[in-house]
Amino acid sequence: THADPPNLSSSNKSLRLPSTDTAADYIEHEADQGSEQRRIIRSHHLLSPLGRTGGIAPSTMPSAGTLLGFAVYRKPTVSAPSSPTAVTVVRVILIRDDMNKLEQLRTMTTVVADTGDLAAITQLRPTDATTNPSLLLKAAALPECAEEIVALKASREAVTEKVDRFAVSVGARINQVIPGVISTEVDARLSFDTDATISKAEKLISLYDNAGIAKDRVLIKVAATWEGIRAAELLEQRGIHCNATLIFSFEQASACADAGVFLISPFVGRITDWYTANTDLVINDPTDDPGVQSVTRIYNHFKTHGYQTVVMGASFRNTGQVEALAGCDRLTISPELLQQLEADKGDLPRRLTDSGQSAARPEALHHSAFLFANNQNPMVSDKLSDGIRRFVADQEKLEALLTD
Repeated sequence: THADPPNLSSSNKSLRLPSTDTAADYIEHEADQGSEQRRIIRSHHLLSPLGRTGGIAPSTMPSAGTLLGFAVYRKPTVSAPSSPTAVTVVRVILIRDDMNKLEQLRTMTTVVADTGDLAAITQLRPTDATTNPSLLLKAAALPECAEEIVALKASREAVTEKVDRFAVSVGARINQVIPGVISTEVDARLSFDTDATISKAEKLISLYDNAGIAKDRVLIKVAATWEGIRAAELLEQRGIHCNATLIFSFEQASACADAGVFLISPFVGRITDWYTANTDLVINDPTDDPGVQSVTRIYNHFKTHGYQTVVMGASFRNTGQVEALAGCDRLTISPELLQQLEADKGDLPRRLTDSGQSAARPEALHHSAFLFANNQNPMVSDKLSDGIRRFVADQEKLEALLTD
């Protein structure tokens, strides 16, 4: 068992299924979790029987090429991370010798779709998906949401209730077509109010429960302010897992890890935007990219010091940034960049890996040190406040849209 799927590739830990079994039978045996695993595998189109030779019939292969093996990704269930027997299969990957870059990325990183577009998610088949007020505003303009928008506008509910209902409605539909989790964001106006963030998070989880979506299929997104991190810490203790967003500094990431937050989202592209706009920095190689460097530092720190918090790079501007972080726990990527990766048949080498080295954890960051460090870095203070303002603006636009 692993805190996140192990890194399996054709060169080290790929697995072949017994020739007389089906993929579904094998996974049921391995995980002892029956129906849920069948549903997950079916969503990835891997329910085809294996031939007696141990291969897969050519008609069942996603594309031509030599089958090198199966990568079976397992991890403890979110609700029982310490149990060695509570195992959920989250991905099964066919390892082939002709994989495009998106397929290669999936063998080393959990791919997450950064969109509220259900059609794009269905086409690209990510493991998880993320939404935010900006993406919900875009989703509200999609034809498939038109009838729901009309109904919400006619409702006499408070407008904040309408936005919550729409966010959960979009998230619930997405949740039906992904095997993993959906991230739904708390109102950014609550970014500096711990108690209000907790109340809103519990309200969103209640709405998901009413829609038939269990809380272990949802991550609540909170801004990584000090107050937001404290809210996430308490929510984690209550069994509600969180995605700390708008991460621009090492100190934000460290504070989240100290608090036991399930997942963090460092914003690669926005970090780079600031440096290209405010300095003379010239990026000749993705490894020179300050956003890539930030995520790399956080990833290495977490692995070395044994933090279980998942690192999910976000806010990518180009595929070069994505490729430079191949091997990161998770990456949330726009449909446009996912399609570019899917169209690229080049080789994608692994960039991030857990070296296996370990060291004692440093002392937890105190409130004053957290504030001072972020204040001293103009990029962090600028982008965090700007990010909150942008999400508030789109939240208010969505509220205006839903006001009759």
